[in-house]
Amino acid sequence: MRPQSAAPRTQPGSPRVPDMLLLAITLVLVGLGILMVFSSSSYTAEVRMGDSLYYLKRQGVWAMVGLFTLLVLQRLDYRIYRRYARGCIFLALILLVFTLVPGIGVAARGSQRAIMMGPIFVSPAELIKLCLVIYLSHTFCRVPEKIKRFWIGVVPPLIVVGVVVGLILLQPDLGTASTIAGTALILLYIAGARFFHLLLVVLAGAPVAAHLIMSEEYRRARFLAFLDPWADPMGSGFHIIQSLYALGSGRILGMGLGAGHQKFLYLPEQHTDFIFSVLGEEMGLVGCLFVLLLFAALAWRGFRIAACAPDSFASLLAAGITVMILFQVVINIGVVTSVLPVTGIPLPFISYGGSSLVVAMASIGILMNISRHCRM
Repeated sequence: MRPQSAAPRTQPGSPRVPDMLLLAITLVLVGLGILMVFSSSSYTAEVRMGDSLYYLKRQGVWAMVGLFTLLVLQRLDYRIYRRYARGCIFLALILLVFTLVPGIGVAARGSQRAIMMGPIFVSPAELIKLCLVIYLSHTFCRVPEKIKRFWIGVVPPLIVVGVVVGLILLQPDLGTASTIAGTALILLYIAGARFFHLLLVVLAGAPVAAHLIMSEEYRRARFLAFLDPWADPMGSGFHIIQSLYALGSGRILGMGLGAGHQKFLYLPEQHTDFIFSVLGEEMGLVGCLFVLLLFAALAWRGFRIAACAPDSFASLLAAGITVMILFQVVINIGVVTSVLPVTGIPLPFISYGGSSLVVAMASIGILMNISRHCRM
């Protein structure tokens, strides 16, 4: 699955039926997400908004927008993204800059990650994940032999990645920055970069990452809480302790949908970053394994599409989208299970959030269009 040539492997011919199994997996995940958003947020919505259906209704609207976007993009020829790859990343960068502009960027919980567009909030960081995958896929397949050479094949695209990561760190949003950097490195490897070159990049970036973590008090507290959450159970360790309580309470079969207790203002971010904890409490180990199985099936379909894609751009794009989604899954579930330090990454298709849901479903639409040209 490491394409070496930009030449088509086969003539695309007439598009076939898209990957309906991938669509079914996505719809099950989105449906489960809507169910869990309602279960995890109804009490909070009633207390804070005076309407227990507040978050459910908004997530339902975004799911419909996402489904419409998916259906449109699954019919839009994937090759069009090559023409507009540079324009796509440039537009996303402009939107990122807007989040930092007073009066345009919307401040929330100490960061500026969204911009106001009419009556809705839009998070450009979600959009730029997909735009960057498109841009890198286009860049890597233009002159594939360059990817083996560090200074002309690896460094230039990483400069673009560095600019994106830098802007996101200014918001600040270390979790999203880590997701983008990790996705870019994996895509570089898939495209054919030498492992030694990528190791050099990781070793050079490790001190920077350590400095970013230890230079801010809240990041340092989160990292120390990850090492020992019980050292400050009512402060920096509160998130992870409540998350583990929720997961442990669910045992094998769970307490029953809607019957969980941690969502009653005990577990912070229970309908966004920590929704998997509520799912574990109410659906138990069986429910958690079911969700993991769905994401594993999505990975299987995504990488299969990448392996059977008609040309190297399609292969890299399919692989990049799949990696982008899976990277977020790994980080989110790693955080709620205390395998990784706490950081704000939503669980794709399931966590509450319009920008995240629409971009994830749009990405599936692109994958489905590539599958229409595959010879599987």
